[in-house]
Amino acid sequence: MKITETRIVLAVQNLSASVAYYHDVLGLEIEFDSSGWCFLSRGAFSVMLGECPGTPPASAIGDHSYVAYFVVDDAQALFQEFAARAVSLIKSITDEPWGMREFGICTPDGHRMMFGQSLD
Repeated sequence: MKITETRIVLAVQNLSASVAYYHDVLGLEIEFDSSGWCFLSRGAFSVMLGECPGTPPASAIGDHSYVAYFVVDDAQALFQEFAARAVSLIKSITDEPWGMREFGICTPDGHRMMFGQSLD
């Protein structure tokens, strides 16, 4: 048995605002949108956004709001793309001693995501 796909499920305060961010800013395509849910993807990055306006946002849990680490083939190009779109960066692109070139972003709800490329 093998895992064939990974999707992250995120609670968001305002679904329409979050969908606009993931689509217009991060470049994900909408796959499904109905009844308080929207599924989006870009390549192997799949996210299921669920509207939960009555729950605390991810930003309320501070440093523990990391939700995903994505391995990409060109971290520098993706960093430049996101920076041009004024994505909120929590970590600038850096070559790390563990062999990854990586950077981090924070979504409007406070979900933190890291993107990295192997330096090998």
